[in-house]
Amino acid sequence: MSEDVTLDYLDELAELQAQPVQPVQPVSPVPQRGAGAAGRALNNTRAWFGRFVSTVQDSDLDLLTLWAAHTHLAVETYSTPRLLIDSPVPGSGKTTTLEHLERLCLNPVQMATVSSPAMIVRLLDAGLRTILIDEADRSLSPDKEGIGDLIAVLNSGYKRGATRPVSVPSKEGGWRVAEMSTFSPVAMAGNQPNLPEDTRSRSLRVLLMPDNENQIEESDWEWIEDEARGIGKQLAAWADTVRDEVRTTRPTLPEKVRGRARERWAPLMRVAVAAGGRWPALVERLSVEDVEEQEIAREEGAVSQKPHVVLLQHVAEVWPPGQTFVTAEELIDALVAEHPDMWGDFSTYGKRLTPQRMGRMLSNYRVLTSRPGGRERGYTAATLATPLRRFGLALPGEPAKPATTAEPARCAGCHEPMRDLGDGATTHPSCEAVA
Repeated sequence: MSEDVTLDYLDELAELQAQPVQPVQPVSPVPQRGAGAAGRALNNTRAWFGRFVSTVQDSDLDLLTLWAAHTHLAVETYSTPRLLIDSPVPGSGKTTTLEHLERLCLNPVQMATVSSPAMIVRLLDAGLRTILIDEADRSLSPDKEGIGDLIAVLNSGYKRGATRPVSVPSKEGGWRVAEMSTFSPVAMAGNQPNLPEDTRSRSLRVLLMPDNENQIEESDWEWIEDEARGIGKQLAAWADTVRDEVRTTRPTLPEKVRGRARERWAPLMRVAVAAGGRWPALVERLSVEDVEEQEIAREEGAVSQKPHVVLLQHVAEVWPPGQTFVTAEELIDALVAEHPDMWGDFSTYGKRLTPQRMGRMLSNYRVLTSRPGGRERGYTAATLATPLRRFGLALPGEPAKPATTAEPARCAGCHEPMRDLGDGATTHPSCEAVA
């Protein structure tokens, strides 16, 4: 960073710190303060990451910037997406990126190892912290003892208000149970860590690669420490000036960004709107690209899904068009023929799909076998219709539309919804009008 730029952001910092923060009621108009000088705090942060972090895409530098900024506003954004700093090979700068986040984020704590879930919640009991987990491929490995409870804490803590019961000493000398917060921003860095799908669905991914072209600077903290912390203070000061705005603003995201994807991107969009300039349009684009990448990865099998979810999708593919009933054995034959690597003799399960195993998986959707007319056990199209529609699927020849609820009949006298009186009545008994 040049001396002129350093002086500029330090001048802005002094100016911002001198400005009182006036509370804004939710019903009052919210001033657009972020688009001016204070909004440049994000640009300075982004330029800082660009000097020291080697990402595959330039947009990942923007993502790092927005995520660092949102840690200072996590209470106002209500939820906080997990940040996954990923790389297929060592030596890509994952630890370095965490070191920079440690200088830029709210109350950071570096954790090379995570010993227990209780340790995290006790740490958070003193106040909101940004948790930075290094070597996630080892510290969050699924074969590590107790990792399930730890992952549960990280998953629950992405929304404000989440707690976990923890035993704490009582005044009487014994123990009592206290509910402690699990809410906190979390960044995880590792070489393709084997995280559960529900954790990945709460995460935004930044991909790093080695800087073999020597385009980034070395992070020599002896010389750059003060600069880094100066930018972190500027970011925090800017956050204070837009805190009420972020809290009361509900910006929209593209229609395609729904469900868990919306929960991931809404906090960053609220920060982007407060910053103004190019940031809101940037988040719109990145959020749509994220959803599209997830869809492609799911189609290509890169995103692991539960076997019973895959089974339902494959049943919709192989169901014979026009058939209202298919035996279990016929359905298995079709599944094996179409997807042998998933349901055949050499599948990862180690054996061919059996009627019993298929029945257990489909029972997750309350889809059970039947024997119409005393035939061999199988499945009816009618029992599959509802769970398929809920997944946006359909059997061949049927539209994949969500189930709709019919408009209730209304009384001819008072026009209120009719209950089923069992006799075909079209008016309530108390109404004088006759249909």
